[in-house]
Amino acid sequence: MENKPAIIEMMNASLEKIRAMVDVDTVVGKPITTPDGTTVIPVSNVSFGFGAGGTDWGKESKQNFGGGAGAGVSVTPLSFLVISENGVRVVPVEPSESESTADKIIDAVPKVIDTVENLLKRYGK
Repeated sequence: MENKPAIIEMMNASLEKIRAMVDVDTVVGKPITTPDGTTVIPVSNVSFGFGAGGTDWGKESKQNFGGGAGAGVSVTPLSFLVISENGVRVVPVEPSESESTADKIIDAVPKVIDTVENLLKRYGK
């Protein structure tokens, strides 16, 4: 059996921890079904970083060694995918800065139509 350098063992341990934290269910979450049959699926952005360093001096690596390894993970919720009998829509966690005025108008049209229909029903026209 080959004797691995300690830095390799530290790097492998850090990578295993990252694998345990980040999986498909972290990016696209598990579906949640509400009592009315609507399904909500969270979508997130996952970023991670990894770094390692080490040294070895002396005649035998077991005598002297200094090193370190570390990793970090960031999970940022982006939106929710909402699936209902009315269709599928994406609900962002924060309004997009790149969303144009036309996009906002298109998003508002169904609400305006519903409001007009309710007014017409209320006044019998």
